[in-house]
Amino acid sequence: MMVRRTALLECPAGHLFDVIEAAEHYPLFLPWCTAATILQRDDNSVSADLKVRLFGITFEMRTRNPKRRPEHMAIHLERGPFRRFEGQWVLTALSDQACKVAFDLDYEFDSALMTNAAGPMFDRIANTMVDAFVGRALVAPRA
Repeated sequence: MMVRRTALLECPAGHLFDVIEAAEHYPLFLPWCTAATILQRDDNSVSADLKVRLFGITFEMRTRNPKRRPEHMAIHLERGPFRRFEGQWVLTALSDQACKVAFDLDYEFDSALMTNAAGPMFDRIANTMVDAFVGRALVAPRA
C-alpha cells in the first residue's frame, strides 16, 4: 500500500518536526499506539519501539529514522510484521509561522493473516497520519 498526503498549516516547520520526531508522545494522540519507547536519539537519527493495537490485534515494531531537522525524517522498519515499511516526512517552511508537510509511506504486511486482520484498519491509520500530527502540532506547546 502506498500512502501520500500533504497539508499546509500555520505552524513553524521546526515545531511540526519536533512533534513528528517525539515518538515517546505518540500514545497521547494516536489512539492505536499503546506505548512508545525511544531507544536512541541524536542529531542525525531517532530509533523507537512502538506497540500498536488495532481491534484486538497487538503487535510491536521498531523503526530507525534518519533525520535532518526541520525538513526531513525518513522512516525505516527494523522489526515488525511488515514485508515492507518505508516512508518519509518532508517539511517545507513557507514562512516563520507556516509550512507544508508531505508524508509518504509504502508498506505491506508480511503475512496474509495480518493483511486480512489488521490491513483495513492500518490503511485507515496510514491515510490519517498527517491529520493526526498536524492536529497535535496545533495544540502542543512550542519549545
